[in-house]
Amino acid sequence: MDWSLRFRVRQSLKGNLWMLPLLGVVVGGLVGAGDSRLESAVDLPQSWQYSASTAATLLAAIAGAMVALTGFVLTVSVLVVQMATETFSARYMRLFYRDTLQKVVLGVLVGTMTFAFSLLRRIEPDSVPDVGVTLAWVLVVASLLLFVVFLDRFIHRLRPVAVADLVATAGKRAFLESVAAGSPDPRGPEAPVPPEGTGVLAGHTPNGGAVQAIRISGLVDWARRHDCLLVVRHPVGEFVPTGAALFELHGGALPTAIDERRLRGMVALGLERTIEQDPGFAVRIMVDIAIKALSAAINDPTTAVQVLDHLEDTLLLVGGADLRTRADHHDAEGRLRVVAPAPSWEDVLSQGVTEIRQYGASSVQVMRRLQALLAVLRANVRPEHRAAVDEELRRLRVTVESAFGGHVDLDRASRPDRQGIGGPHALAASGGPSVAASSRADDAAPARRA
Repeated sequence: MDWSLRFRVRQSLKGNLWMLPLLGVVVGGLVGAGDSRLESAVDLPQSWQYSASTAATLLAAIAGAMVALTGFVLTVSVLVVQMATETFSARYMRLFYRDTLQKVVLGVLVGTMTFAFSLLRRIEPDSVPDVGVTLAWVLVVASLLLFVVFLDRFIHRLRPVAVADLVATAGKRAFLESVAAGSPDPRGPEAPVPPEGTGVLAGHTPNGGAVQAIRISGLVDWARRHDCLLVVRHPVGEFVPTGAALFELHGGALPTAIDERRLRGMVALGLERTIEQDPGFAVRIMVDIAIKALSAAINDPTTAVQVLDHLEDTLLLVGGADLRTRADHHDAEGRLRVVAPAPSWEDVLSQGVTEIRQYGASSVQVMRRLQALLAVLRANVRPEHRAAVDEELRRLRVTVESAFGGHVDLDRASRPDRQGIGGPHALAASGGPSVAASSRADDAAPARRA
């Protein structure tokens, strides 16, 4: 089994809802079948012993209650899916499906049901599984407690700010892992420049799909063994059409059919993007939630401001990192072996703020929060990243002037505010200049040059 197939199997196991419930059915049946050993090993007091009719009634009630509760959990899950796709983003559902608590609740419920059914068939007038009936009651209590925790958790996760926090946490974790996976040239900060022009195309895909993950360490080892440079043609998150080449080979011998199959096995393709190696997908989900809140159908700019809080946290992490290590990968001897395209700071920043600026142009609080976000970024990102922040500030100034020019609220829309509206005044709240101040500075620059 190659790496890409193992990756897809792991993704399937993380996302499916049937594995733990199926395990619960198996475990419940096995424990019920082995209950006879417990009955002979444990001697319960008289108060914990049951008549045959009482035990049968209790177990039947438990089994029926577990069936009803399982149906209710599934109904709640369907309602959550419906509300989440309408309010947030359909792409968020990939995280929702992976919630372990939901699967554990379903597993315990169906396991208790199976256990109760397996005990029912063993009840006879002169033989009652007292230990099993008592254990079934313990499982019922555990099921109810888990159900209450499940309900509380998913009710709270229906809040947009909770969803944004969950997505941002997953995106930051994926970004830190991608930075840690980079291998800068140990001989110095300047990495060798990859050759220009198209090399030998390799790794043609029999089926199209989105690049979900790439095994960089395996590609480096492959390139070292074949003494060549591999250039990955499609970054993580990009859709690859059927028959497209995944790699360019520079140097080394022509790859054999086995070599190409091994290369393809180091790139996992799937139906949609995942966050595992694609922190930009987390940014995409947060932006989708914000712009859906800004749509005319919902008209909830405060939700967009709350999403910008978590988006700012993610952008600060990305803007403070050296992104060059994410693209070039070297072997132990310091030779450049793999070049894998990765989004630049300009790409990440424009993805994070452009659409929110466009859809929120008429909202005073969204404009103010964006100004505060960009001011904080400008003060904290790496020096080489500040030019992109300045460009976004310029675009934001033009947007504010276009939307509020001649409007009574132009002065308010031109101020930064970390709370959108209602926060401490201007500079103290933002840590940087306002759009209006930037505009005056830009207008004064031609006069100074003259």
